Amino acid sequence: MFTDKAKKRRHTRRAVSISRVMALVFLGLILTGTLLLCLPAASRSGRSAGLMTSLFTATSATCVTGLVPRDTWTQWSAFGQVVLLCMIQIGGLGFMSAASMAYLLFRRRISIQKQMVMAEAMGANSMGDVVRMQKKLLIRAFAIEGAGALILMLRFLPEYGAGKAAWLGLFHAVSAFCNAGFDILGFRGAGTSLMTYQTDPVICLTLAALIILGGLGFLVWDEVIRQRDPRKWSVYTRLVLITSGALLACGTLLFCLTEWSNPLTIGNMTVPQKLLAAFFQSCTLRTAGFAAVDQGLLSQSGKAISLFMMLIGGSSGSTAGGLKTVTFVVLLMFLWNRMRGRHTVSVFQRTISNDHVLNAIMIFIVMVGLAFTGAVVVCATSRVDLTDALFETMSAIGTVGLTTGVTPQLQLPGQLLIILFMYFGRVGVLTISVGFLKNKPAGQKYKYANTDLLIG
Repeated sequence: MFTDKAKKRRHTRRAVSISRVMALVFLGLILTGTLLLCLPAASRSGRSAGLMTSLFTATSATCVTGLVPRDTWTQWSAFGQVVLLCMIQIGGLGFMSAASMAYLLFRRRISIQKQMVMAEAMGANSMGDVVRMQKKLLIRAFAIEGAGALILMLRFLPEYGAGKAAWLGLFHAVSAFCNAGFDILGFRGAGTSLMTYQTDPVICLTLAALIILGGLGFLVWDEVIRQRDPRKWSVYTRLVLITSGALLACGTLLFCLTEWSNPLTIGNMTVPQKLLAAFFQSCTLRTAGFAAVDQGLLSQSGKAISLFMMLIGGSSGSTAGGLKTVTFVVLLMFLWNRMRGRHTVSVFQRTISNDHVLNAIMIFIVMVGLAFTGAVVVCATSRVDLTDALFETMSAIGTVGLTTGVTPQLQLPGQLLIILFMYFGRVGVLTISVGFLKNKPAGQKYKYANTDLLIG
């Protein structure tokens, strides 16, 4: 029989090991990608891109961020682009999905420990559901990417021919669904991303649909498909769908209000084109990273809204990063209830535990604190404006990938900081969440006397 202390030690070690596995596997993927991108064959020029450029790009691809020091099409050869696409796919669907697929292909049993790692990363509640979820996840993910790739290929076909159109369609469909934001449209202008297609409804709406589906989360898909009656959906699924819809609508409206008359962004477009550009901006800010307008030319209010949207991000268990939609809602409900003098947070006739509320507050403080601290470091080392530096750090932590144009200007300290932020945004928040789920609070042996403070 194990004593209570022994059980707690085993419990803590298990949580630490799960977090460590997640961090080390992503690190291994990044280092492997770096080595492959360092090869001369990966560069269009036939010369090695160098360690820092390769490391920065590999981290961005694996962590599905999209920040790049050099234009993807201009820098990387066909081989380099294939390497990037593989890293995006693995990083987007998650190493847990890739591992599960390998075990399924070889007809091997998935151990309980490996199931736990995958379950936590996916947000699964039942260990027995992991294999079933993995099969459905992979089939549906590939089906969605395939449908998006086909639509994009047909759109590109008249311009570029079958071969190039197929590659463009596949690359951008995977990049959009995985919320990576990488594009290979640099042949139309280095660093222009989707700006040359900003008024094309087929491309913009297809990519937007892929971004939204990728950012909802695997559990939400599964429940919506299984349970057609919305009244029977879980509280989590209802919160994700309502919050995601509200953020898309509010983002579109706010972007229209701030940029409607800005000739440098959407001011010279027709009304339908403005609405399309505003909707796509609202989608891409939620961790996708495709730029249909020049982010550096946004108004100051437009940049402020962008920072807020990048912080929120997508939903848990999805290809997206950021604070997460439900975490954001929990924070809002907590503030609303506290202002009304209530000590509990409830939604849909269910009470949210104080532990969940405190965890949401902690993640919020950590992300905002890191973003502001990092912005100061970037300003000091790379000589960029504070707003642009904050845009860069928030984009990295939220794994968004949008930039006001300062990424190529970053000096070595700034590059290393952004690399760390991209890694933390993808792995750090996830492992912190696993720690919340697996660790029980340590009991205090004593408590100090209360004191009164003036707050506010």
